[in-house]
Amino acid sequence: MVIEPTMTEKQSVVCVVDDDPAVRDSLSWLLSSVDLDVETFSSAQEFIDAYDPDQQGCVLVDVRMPGMSGLELQEELSARGTNLPVIVITGHSDVQMAVRAMKAGAFDFIEKPFNDQALLDLVQKAIEENKATIRVQSQQNEIRNRFSSLSPREQEVLELIVAGEPNKRIAFNLSLSEKTVEAHRAKVMDKTRAGSLAELIKMATLLSSAKGNP
Repeated sequence: MVIEPTMTEKQSVVCVVDDDPAVRDSLSWLLSSVDLDVETFSSAQEFIDAYDPDQQGCVLVDVRMPGMSGLELQEELSARGTNLPVIVITGHSDVQMAVRAMKAGAFDFIEKPFNDQALLDLVQKAIEENKATIRVQSQQNEIRNRFSSLSPREQEVLELIVAGEPNKRIAFNLSLSEKTVEAHRAKVMDKTRAGSLAELIKMATLLSSAKGNP
C-alpha cells in the first residue's frame, strides 16, 4: 500500500531540558557532534512556553529540577497528546520516579552517569519512532480524506466489503440489486484510490486503528 504523506516532515530537534548549564552545554556538544539539531531549555516551564505542537524529534529532560520537574513535564506533554518521545535522565535515587514516568508514557529513561554512545543510540531510536508515528498519522489523514468523499450508501457498501461479504450478500443486506452493488463498489475503489481489494482493506484497517486517537 503506497500512500503519499500529506504532512510535511520537519527537521527533527532534540530538546534538552536541564537547570544545570554545564549539563546543557555537555549534552548539546555531544548531540551536535553527530549532526543532531539541539535546542536547550533551563527549565520545564521555559520549554512549555516555547512548545510547538508540530515539533518533531524528542525531549531529553532531567527528572529533578526546580519548579516543574521532569516527570511533571512529561505528564503535561502526555496530557497535550504530543508525539514527542520523552527520555528522562535520572540518578540512582530517582529510578522509581523514572518508572513512574515510563508508566505515564515516557519513551525511556537513562541513569547517570550514562555512556555517551548509549545516550546517542537512545536518542536516535526516539527520533526514528517519532518519524514513524508521524508517517502513520500522515497516512491515516490521507485515507480519512479519501474515505470522507464516499456517500452514505458507499460507506455501507465499504463496511460490508471489508467484512468480507460477497456482492450477492451485500445486495441482500442493503436491499439492492447486484448490479447496483457492483456500481457502488467500483465508486468505492475509485474514490479511495485502492488498487486492489487487499489495499482497500489495509486502508480501512489503518483508519480504524486511528479511531480514538487525537
